[in-house]
This record gives sequence, C-alpha cells and structure tokens, in this order.
Amino acid sequence: MRRISCTLIAAVLSAALLSGCASLQRPEPGISEAELIAMRGEPSHTIQDGDIRILEWAASNSNQYTYMATFGPDGRMKKYEQVLTVQKFSTLKPGVSTKEDVIRTVGHPNRFESEYLPRVDSEVWTYRYKESGVWDSMMHIHFGPDGVVKKLENGLDPLYLRE
Repeated sequence: MRRISCTLIAAVLSAALLSGCASLQRPEPGISEAELIAMRGEPSHTIQDGDIRILEWAASNSNQYTYMATFGPDGRMKKYEQVLTVQKFSTLKPGVSTKEDVIRTVGHPNRFESEYLPRVDSEVWTYRYKESGVWDSMMHIHFGPDGVVKKLENGLDPLYLRE
C-alpha cells in the first residue's frame, strides 16, 4: 500500500512539474499579439513607438524581472526578452536619455519605486534586478526637471541582504 502511495505521489508531482514548465515556455518570434497574451496574460503596459508596439509585463514590488515583447508593423512578434539587465541599463545615457527612452528600454518603474528628492530637484526611478543573473541589485535612475537622465547608480538590494 505504501509503495502505491509513493508511486501515485511521484506521478502527480511529475505531472504538475511538466504542466508548470509548459506555461513558462518562451514565446517564439512571429506569433501574434493575441497569441502572446493568451500565453502570458494581459500585459501591465502597452507602449506605442511609431509603428512598433511593445507589450510589457512589469515586475512586482520585489520581483527582479520585466519582460517585453516587440511587435513590428505586421503585428508579429520580433523579440521577447527580460529587460532588467546590465546590458540594457548601459544603453541609457546621462544627459541624453529621457523618461520615454527608459520606459522603452527597461519598462515602467513600480509605483512604489519612484520618488522625488527635493534637495537635488531629482526624480528617481528604482529597478530591482538580478545583476548578471546572480546578484540581487538595484538600479537607481535619476532624472532632472526636464525629464532627462542625470545619472544611474547601481547597488546592492537591501531587501535581500542577510546578516
């Protein structure tokens, strides 16, 4: 009897793991927006950039990942990627990049991760991310009153620090 129970439990766990993996499947280029939404659910934001459309699935408060799908004028997905990376942050240039550039590159900040610093007249957007896939980090993007990036500051994420 005990052997049957263990076999049954193993079968149920295997089925659950396999079904979970199916839902985490990476979308293939060329699918339609409707197909991607059926796979991923409704995006948190939609960005229109000329004839390019970007769907964003933003990170939650402590989540370190934001995914974006880019669709061309033909309505087909061109790329799907996790955008909270050092490579993406490094494309943002102080004195050049705007809030719109930041949103198109790494997505919207979480509503709890945006603040205004009156002493330096700067708005700061903070993104929690897994730096190089290993380190729990935060990227702080500072904007001047004109909405242009003043500086980027990277550091450890205190949420994950252990004593």
